[in-house]
Amino acid sequence: MSIWGKIIGGAAGFALGGPLGAILGATAGHMVDKANNGGFSQERISSQGGPWGQTQGGNPWGQRTGQYGGQFGGADPRQVAFATGVIVLSAKMAKADGTVTREEINAFKRLFRVSGPDAAQVGQIFDAARRSSDGYEPYARQIAQMFAGERAVLESILEALHQIALSDGSLHPAEKEYLRKVAMIFGFEDVDFDRVHQGSTAPRSEQDPYKQLGLTRSASNEELKAAHRKLSRENHPDLLMAKGMPEEFVEQANEKMARINAAWDQICKERNI
Repeated sequence: MSIWGKIIGGAAGFALGGPLGAILGATAGHMVDKANNGGFSQERISSQGGPWGQTQGGNPWGQRTGQYGGQFGGADPRQVAFATGVIVLSAKMAKADGTVTREEINAFKRLFRVSGPDAAQVGQIFDAARRSSDGYEPYARQIAQMFAGERAVLESILEALHQIALSDGSLHPAEKEYLRKVAMIFGFEDVDFDRVHQGSTAPRSEQDPYKQLGLTRSASNEELKAAHRKLSRENHPDLLMAKGMPEEFVEQANEKMARINAAWDQICKERNI
């Protein structure tokens, strides 16, 4: 079962706790009510109810199946928090520019391998989070607390949000400001955010390789070597998954490793290391 199939359910929400657990519990209750009332099939959600729900062309998340199977299913609670956090913070980000485009929906499903019945469940969480009146801050703080000291994992969440925001071809100024504020709650300084932002938005040929290693051009060769080794170790996909990143995000992790290695290779060529 994918991580998306494990995050819906009262048990998942209860085990996770906090605002993320509350949104899962509320979504689970809504889905149970719909199932009991036979309301999953062809349910129409108004524009006020959430643009990621059903539209004239069909629910872009996929039709509901009428089945309710939300339990942890053996998933690490940190994986549930990671996946739920990406959904909820994406929903809150949608409020930043006031729109949710089909490109963003399709990008989310493609990047994080959401399909079939899972897509309908993810859509339910997104719609519930977008409709709720509370801000993004409580969710971001819970994620920061759950992954305290795991900067590489928190960066992965921030990078996932960047990819979703950029999927429609541009980054709205309000979206960038939102991402910067989330980064601050995660404990990142401006220099950290600028590095993640550059890595997510600029073509690799235009990226500053020193910034991607967290250093400046004044750094010594030994400092650069140490930084590359540290980043390679911390951002290895296997280690990230062991610390809570779901397998569905491994493609993103591989891309980050490629970016780190490309930066190091460019520096080596410049310095004849």
